[in-house]
Amino acid sequence: MANTPSNMLPLGTLAPNFKLLDTTSDQQKSLQDLKGSRGTVIMFICNHCPFVKHLNAEIVKTASEYQTKDISFIAISSNDVENYPQDAPHLMKLISKEQKYTFPYLYDESQEVAKAYEAACTPDFYLFDADLKLVYRGQFDDSRPGNGIPVTGEDLRTAMDALLSGSEISAKQKPSMGCNIKWKK
Repeated sequence: MANTPSNMLPLGTLAPNFKLLDTTSDQQKSLQDLKGSRGTVIMFICNHCPFVKHLNAEIVKTASEYQTKDISFIAISSNDVENYPQDAPHLMKLISKEQKYTFPYLYDESQEVAKAYEAACTPDFYLFDADLKLVYRGQFDDSRPGNGIPVTGEDLRTAMDALLSGSEISAKQKPSMGCNIKWKK
């Protein structure tokens, strides 16, 4: 289990556009198709990462709550499935059903989207405002597998609440920590 931190894309960055296979619907979906009217959370996750597994239930709970407030959630897996077959699209679809994802789970086969977002780890979280400008990037919360801290989504929730209320979002943000994205050779 590697401890790889986020790269922390500069705040204010415009969300790079994409069109990827949504493994939950078997359709191509673009950022424009999926963005929320008040905000958009983009998460780089994968099936096998223990850090993602640790957060999955709370990610689903948080997404379900904030989707009703017009914040869209989009999950993307960019891992090399040749060397990590457990992250293959057909298994992404299975995980999505098992975990009851209420959001699309997209497959970034070329890894170009992960590179455009400078994603480094799973999970890696990005919150964009209604104009798709980056207002938060970093950790879900302080919980990690085995550290005994409850999973709450506090950091991301605080940022989303500030976005929804029109309050300032602190620029002091902690990087996410997780398994490195499995890059193709």
